[in-house]
Amino acid sequence: MKVALVVERFDPAGGGVEHAVWRTAHALAAAGDRVTVVAREARPSDACRVVRLPAPRTWQPLRVVHFARRAAKWLRAARARGEVEVVHAFCRALEADVFHAGGGSHWHYLVATHGRRAAALRRASPRHAVQLALEARLLAAPRLLVQCVSRRGQCEFASRYGVPASRAPVVAYGVDAERFAPDAERRARTRAQLSIADGRNVWLFAGSGWQRKGLATAIAAIAATRDREALLLVAGRDAPGAWQALAARLGIAERVRFLGACRDMPRLYDAADGLLLPTRYDAFAMVCLEAAACARPVVTSRAAGAAELLGNAGHVVEDARDVRAFASALDALADPEARRRAGAHGRALALRHDWTTQSARLRDIHRRALEVRSA
Repeated sequence: MKVALVVERFDPAGGGVEHAVWRTAHALAAAGDRVTVVAREARPSDACRVVRLPAPRTWQPLRVVHFARRAAKWLRAARARGEVEVVHAFCRALEADVFHAGGGSHWHYLVATHGRRAAALRRASPRHAVQLALEARLLAAPRLLVQCVSRRGQCEFASRYGVPASRAPVVAYGVDAERFAPDAERRARTRAQLSIADGRNVWLFAGSGWQRKGLATAIAAIAATRDREALLLVAGRDAPGAWQALAARLGIAERVRFLGACRDMPRLYDAADGLLLPTRYDAFAMVCLEAAACARPVVTSRAAGAAELLGNAGHVVEDARDVRAFASALDALADPEARRRAGAHGRALALRHDWTTQSARLRDIHRRALEVRSA
């Protein structure tokens, strides 16, 4: 098939969506598809054609609208030339046949993240107003297929826009099970570099936007565990000041370390004994699958879409703000044998969700989209 993938940034070193599009493009090309990536910023690739449509960088709402319009115009012309058969949008781009809803419904994101302020933000913030308007216009297309990354997202689009499950297939993210794999030597080396003693339990909090990801709950849970030596490593981009102050107030300042952004995540998963992510909203949360691939147990909230996959690979807490429940989960995994069993389940889970398997499922959706357009 002649498939166009639309994304703002095409970069394997980018965030979750950017990395996912890179892996998806290469997996589709390896399966025999002719892949074109339409992006405003892009790294070159030998596997697919890359079309850059630059957009203003100065103001996010203007950038989003400008890129959406330019991409729609280019895609219409490409269809007319016979260069594109199926358009799979990984951002709120018009002219899509398939919309990758990797971030879930923007309205549900606002409510989960900002609570009562969500309605005010919808009215007052150009950024959120633009995202909601583009999403509504995109979802109004009767033939659009919405690729959800979790059943949670599927339910959101049904409740917000009336999209039936038949038009919202669930295809979760994939994971590179070779890159993300347990490595005993790397674990010993990384723990030595971080001055972590053998036998000390270490939990990893990974992600940016720490309020939404639940860092306050993670720090409080570490303080509430029976293990008075448990260490929390925090990896990601955000201003650490307020969180350092919280750790100090709870008397565990020396047990919470802020590492900043890290590109070599496998070494941190190896150094840790498990992932702690009390997120308040994540349509998926790829770090859960990455940690599982590294045979590390995952402790997360029901608000993470990936939670529905975990099974025995960790613990899922219903309320993202329930500090005691998270502390109890950490206590249950303080035993190395319990972590080993959960890690084994996680590794098996990851092997069932590699990028080749994920791309095969996407190709089924692309074939269906092509049939719908032809009909």
